[in-house]
Amino acid sequence: MTAAADAARAIAGSLTPEPALDRPDLLAAPVVDALRALPAGLAADCLVAAIDPGLADTAAFCEAYGSPPEASANCVVVAGSRSGERRFAASIVLATTRADVNNVVRRRLDVRKASFAPMDEAVELTGMAYGGITPFGLPVGWPVLVDAAVAATPAVVVGSGLRESKLLVPGAVLGELRAAEVVEDLGR
Repeated sequence: MTAAADAARAIAGSLTPEPALDRPDLLAAPVVDALRALPAGLAADCLVAAIDPGLADTAAFCEAYGSPPEASANCVVVAGSRSGERRFAASIVLATTRADVNNVVRRRLDVRKASFAPMDEAVELTGMAYGGITPFGLPVGWPVLVDAAVAATPAVVVGSGLRESKLLVPGAVLGELRAAEVVEDLGR
């Protein structure tokens, strides 16, 4: 067992994590593709665990499964417009913080005003379930802004693209995703 797998199991609480690529049935299609595109060593460090879909929201998940909130990360889709062009980014921050949408993300998107994308739009564009959106498998061209605190976490729980499961991954893997940018002070 690798150190990354040990770290993931340490935050799993009562979950039973398995290698993510062994359980594509627990992942949204774009997430499977993204995991398969990772270098083999990184993909092997990504685990998945089935959960009750009614407990997918972070607070309920952490309470029910005994996973620490400081080891969970939320992926939020942010939108803004510039010269009639709609721009999107994903922001990944620890569950104990909030994404600095009005400053950090807005500047990165180079828009005058940024806000959370409407649920229906986020679901349609990502091909993932609301409450399960993850940084893995996001649309090409979207910046993936990863808070430095998330990237530094030995293991973190994120969505799987579905509400029926969670991924447990080394924080550093998120910084290695296509279009990922590790950003200081993204989470406040």
